[in-house]
Formats: sequence, C-alpha cells, structure tokens
Amino acid sequence: MGSLIMDPTGQTTRAEAEMRLARRPESLRGRTVGLLDNGKQNAGRFVDELGKVLAERYSIGGVVLRKKPVATVDAPAELLDDLHDSVELVVIAVGDCGSCSAAAVADGIALERLGTPTAVVCTESFKATADAMAVVRGASGYRYATVEHPMAGLPADEVRARAEGVADEVVSLLVDAAVRRGAA
Repeated sequence: MGSLIMDPTGQTTRAEAEMRLARRPESLRGRTVGLLDNGKQNAGRFVDELGKVLAERYSIGGVVLRKKPVATVDAPAELLDDLHDSVELVVIAVGDCGSCSAAAVADGIALERLGTPTAVVCTESFKATADAMAVVRGASGYRYATVEHPMAGLPADEVRARAEGVADEVVSLLVDAAVRRGAA
C-alpha cells in the first residue's frame, strides 16, 4: 500500500495529470519581473535585493513588487492573475518554514499553469515540505532555488549576500535551459 501525502495548506484539489512548465524566454534582458514577497521576515528585503542583482547582472527591464497577504496558504487567485497579467516572469520568496515553503511552491506551480515562468526560493531546511507540495499539486520534481536557513532575523548585508548567491540559480529556473550562463 502506498503512502498518502496530505496537502499542508488544507486544499482538497486533485493533482493534474502532468505538469508542464511555462515557456521560458531566452534572456531576461528587458523583461519585467514580478517579485512576490510572501510576508515572512526579511522576504521583502530579500526580493528587493534580488531584483537589484537581476538588474545589475541581467539587465531586466523592471520589477513589479507584490506582497502576499498570508505566507502559509496559497496566494489569492486575484493576486496570481494580477502577476500573470502584469509581468513576464515571477520570483516568489522566501519559503522559510514548512507551511510557507509548501505554499510558495503551490503558488509557483499555479503561475506556471497560467503560463508565467516562475522561480521559487526556499530555505534548504524545508526542501521536504516543498517537494511534498509539488507531488500533491501534480508537479513531482518541480525545481526551485534554495538558500541557507534561516532568512528571518538576518541583517541587511547577509540578506544581500544570499540574494547575490542565489541569483544565478534563479535565472537558471527562469530562462531557456539552452541559454549559456551569463548570457541571460
């Protein structure tokens, strides 16, 4: 008998047959990137710093910042629709606990299904819950970026260092895999 995986957000929807990622662009150059702050401590600072790093390294066209009302549950459909309609790519951060990591992955999968390439950032301590949510939502093997745990409580310079350290991994999740490093 197989194991039953419970959805930690309390949702009862069934997983879809197969997850396909949204079509990736060849480059971030000139693209508008949505940054979704999930409301955890330092998430806003982290996405702000990550946006600056993406602008410096990859010449993105601009950022649109949104904040999720509750970190531990799925984002409201209206918020995801707004991001889908107003940006070309999205970064969601930061999964820094079990339920918020699961919810961040659920949000990333939902945006992918809308057709918006998305990169989720979680702390390494919560990979198990992020992976479990991917299975529950029909996206087994869904890839996301990880940073060292914890993010909450870090001073500004360490948050910036984490953003700098994960930027290339985030880009690899957002652009076409055929694009060579540095050309994004």
